Amino acid sequence: MSANAITVYRLILTFIVLAIFGTNTYISIACIVTILIIFIMDSVDGIVARKKNQTSTFGAVFDIVADRIVENVLWIYFAYKIEFIPLWMPIVVVTRGLLTDGVRSIALTEGKAPFEMMTIPWARALTSSRISRSVYGVAKTVMFLLLPTVYVLQDKDVFANIPIIVTDSLLLVSLILAYITVVMCLVRGIPVLIDGWRYVKK
Repeated sequence: MSANAITVYRLILTFIVLAIFGTNTYISIACIVTILIIFIMDSVDGIVARKKNQTSTFGAVFDIVADRIVENVLWIYFAYKIEFIPLWMPIVVVTRGLLTDGVRSIALTEGKAPFEMMTIPWARALTSSRISRSVYGVAKTVMFLLLPTVYVLQDKDVFANIPIIVTDSLLLVSLILAYITVVMCLVRGIPVLIDGWRYVKK
């Protein structure tokens, strides 16, 4: 299976989750597992691309577009469906994504792939280093797993024995992670705007 095919399947699974989450508790649990698979596939497509020598500018851009779609629709969906997170969070994330992707598209016209355009060392470290991407990815993944989990645990017909303090604690952790994720999203986006400004000026 090609890396781009994995990316396509990741998008399809995302919209399936949006379509059926909340139908009933057991389907929602399956959706939570699927969300985990979606984020695992995000790492797998890059590994497959490198091992099969399928790396390309299109693949890099397509992967970022898919990441943005998955992230944005999950932010918006959970802000609307679950209402645990404030609406300004997805607005900030979507706005940041549009700005950085706009700059990246300008750089692409000069033959610079998304991460190739980063030349300032500290900017490159914040946006494309393995540590930065891993920390951001883990925080985002755990948050998108905890939010629907708290929602599902509110079904007392199925989870009657779970104390309220457990769900409250999970909700608090998910909210903290949501704030951390938004801050990291902004911190990782600012260097793209700074380093990419030279392409905008041209």
